[in-house]
Formats: sequence, structure tokens, C-alpha cells
Amino acid sequence: MSGAITAGWDCHAHLFGPYAQYPLGAQRSYTPPEALQADYLALLQGLGLSHGVLVQPSAYGEDHGLLLDTLAALPQLRGVAVLRADAVGRLHGLRARGVRAARFSQRSGAGGNFAGSASLQDLEDMAPALANEGLHAELWTDCQTLPEIAPRLRKLALPIVIDHMGGLDVAAGVDAPGFKTLLSLLEAGTVWVKLCAYRNVLGDADLERARPFHDLMLQANPEQLVWGSDWPHLRVTPVPDAQELLDTFKRWAGDAACVRQVLQDNPARLYG
Repeated sequence: MSGAITAGWDCHAHLFGPYAQYPLGAQRSYTPPEALQADYLALLQGLGLSHGVLVQPSAYGEDHGLLLDTLAALPQLRGVAVLRADAVGRLHGLRARGVRAARFSQRSGAGGNFAGSASLQDLEDMAPALANEGLHAELWTDCQTLPEIAPRLRKLALPIVIDHMGGLDVAAGVDAPGFKTLLSLLEAGTVWVKLCAYRNVLGDADLERARPFHDLMLQANPEQLVWGSDWPHLRVTPVPDAQELLDTFKRWAGDAACVRQVLQDNPARLYG
């Protein structure tokens, strides 16, 4: 199942540089190679997609210069910013500039947060202001921590988009408590999920191991799923082929109506 989807969306990508104009933050935890605006536009064209969503990477901290300049130049793109609760005053006017969400992090492990990211507590504190500005929340989390934080997510009165299929654990299987929690949140419409299967099988050449999880998400609530390339595939070796990732999604989706819903209708409703 190939070919262009009219007004199709890639809902997760990052830009870096040119560094002479947009230097990275001094407190960053990684230094990626440049991934430029022109490169991303070429990727979209090659994939047969017309729209994209740029997510503020942690290496830029809360410096949104590159993101906002790109959104101003390319109205077919949307943005996801990173702002903490003490910067809530900066939310005003972001939607008019192409921003649709703020990104937060709550993961298992040390601290439950990621350097350069806003926290779940920030999200809870900012939720009313986000909703007032017509913005939603994007949450980078994992299935290990979802059972603990699910009650907090259910109380938030705004859309919540879970990155990377919720950081599911393929080895734990589809009956793992964390994945079942993710499915229940998705089925209830509490969350949206970005389909990005390869991120959950890194180091494993068999992408098909993620398919049972993907299939269950499609069954649970196809109206709240979007797809993301995750370009430029930070700190992943070997770098995956985005066309292969998109083709895999289309094959797993199974029919043209489902492909159109996830690549076009759903993201147009969420980001349009």
C-alpha cells in the first residue's frame, strides 16, 4: 500500500541547526549532527506527505528560536514547545505562531524526568493555561510508569498525546500491566498515541515484534492515533529508513481507510 496521502502528516520530527545561527544549549546532554529545514522538507516530499510536526528537542532547552522561525517560514508545519510552569506567561500567542502543544516528560528511572524537559508536575500546573490557549500536552513516558501516573492523566481536562507508543516493552508482552494501562487510556479517549514502532525494538532487527502492540492500539481507538517518523532518529544506529517505516505502518494498518484516518484525518483534527 504505497503512494501519497493527500494532506498526510508526519507527526514527530526534530530540526537542528544550522548551528552558526541556532546554537545548541550549553547544558545539553548530547550533540547531534545538523538536521536542517531543507533536509526535512525533502524527507516529507519523498514520503508523499505534505505536513509535519516539529518537536522541540531537549538539546535546545527552552530556546524556541529555530522552531518559531521555521513555523513562520513554513505554514504547513506545526510545533511542540517545551515550557515549564514558571514560564506560563509565554504560552499566549503561541497557537497563532503554529505551536499546538507543550511537551513534558515522566519516565521510569532516575528522577522520572529527562534533562531539558518539563515534568508531569509542570503539566498539571499548566493544564488550565494550556487549555485556555488552545494547546494540548505531549508526554514522553513509558509503560513502566503509566500505571502509577494514569490517575493523574485522567484528571487533566485537555488532550494528551503519548510519544513513541508509550515506550512499550516488547519483551514484557501485550499483557504487561503498563501496556494494558496504555490501551485503557487510549480506548477511553484520555490519550492520543503517536505510532513509532521502531523506537520500541531498538537493537532488534525484527520490527515485526512490535506489530501485536500496534494492532491492539488500532483496535482500541483508531481515531486517536497519529504516525511519526521520529526523523532524524537521534542516537540510533543504524539509522532507519523513514520510507520503510511508513510503508510498514501502511502494511500493518491493512486498508486505505485506516491509513487515511491515521495519516490525514486524525492529525488534521489534532494539529490543524
